[in-house]
Amino acid sequence: MFLSKRTISLFIMALTLFAIEASAQSRQTKEEYIDKYKHIAIDHMERYGIPASITLAQGILESDSGNSNLARRSNNHFGIKCKKGWKGDKVYHTDDAPDECFRKYDTVEESYQDHADFLDQSPRYDSLFAYSSSDYHSWARGLKAAGYATAPDYAQRLTKIIEDNKLYLFDEDNGSALYAAHLRAEKSVTDDFAEKSSVDIPTTTEARVDPNNYRVPERTYNGYSVFVNNRTHFVIARDGDTFSRIASTFALTERTLRKYNEINPKSTANPIEGELIYIEQKQAKWLGDGNSHTVTDGETLTSVAQEYGVRLKKLAKMNRMRITDNLQAGQTLKLK
Repeated sequence: MFLSKRTISLFIMALTLFAIEASAQSRQTKEEYIDKYKHIAIDHMERYGIPASITLAQGILESDSGNSNLARRSNNHFGIKCKKGWKGDKVYHTDDAPDECFRKYDTVEESYQDHADFLDQSPRYDSLFAYSSSDYHSWARGLKAAGYATAPDYAQRLTKIIEDNKLYLFDEDNGSALYAAHLRAEKSVTDDFAEKSSVDIPTTTEARVDPNNYRVPERTYNGYSVFVNNRTHFVIARDGDTFSRIASTFALTERTLRKYNEINPKSTANPIEGELIYIEQKQAKWLGDGNSHTVTDGETLTSVAQEYGVRLKKLAKMNRMRITDNLQAGQTLKLK
């Protein structure tokens, strides 16, 4: 029996679509990847001092969350090449050059262990271990400086993955609980908020945040309504609230909560009623529409940083100011 060219073409098209659909269905998400390997990253932080956020971010970046061709063929999630002295299995893959030799592992867990050993035992990475396991910025820059990758923006890419996915939470004490609390808070934000915020956030070159317009209260979490500003979750302090009480509610330490809100950890001050209290780290810049803020009477750099959900030091740096500098009414501040 002979098939027409049209029939053959349709058959090939169907097979192609089936292959694409099957590939899409089997693709692992970042969230699934993080959940699967977070315990290894935390364990290696405790044993070696490598930030868990860095380990996870490198795994996500180097392996495309476990979906890359190299990762699937070799279980190599960190792009580690054979190098001199490697006696294990090998696989050849085109990266910076054609058919480069990469290490091959029986399991992904072996790849994670080799990554920790690779950093721990290679002299060129010695300087990284002088940094705190919570200083992911220095680790990201240090990895690039030591030659881990050739991409000029490698450090920035790692940092973006860490901050976009809140991986820095794993660097804290009780990191798994902190991350779980973040996921619960994130889940409480509904599509209704997303629709309203997209309408209510200004579209002019000057950004303005009106709490009565852009906040949409969701269902309560242990008595608190959770809100989102600049892709960062926060609650509104109630009469008599303390940092200790809010921290405990969201499985945070009081020190961590004060850090998120850029308050001296030695301070004994507590929030006042109506104050925004962020329950995760704020963003490095304003992610909404509008590029600037015009200062009004009584505003400080700290109050503007809280209003827009931007880290104080980042806001000061982009405006070439000190965090203690006074603001003048009518002054324009860059937000991104």
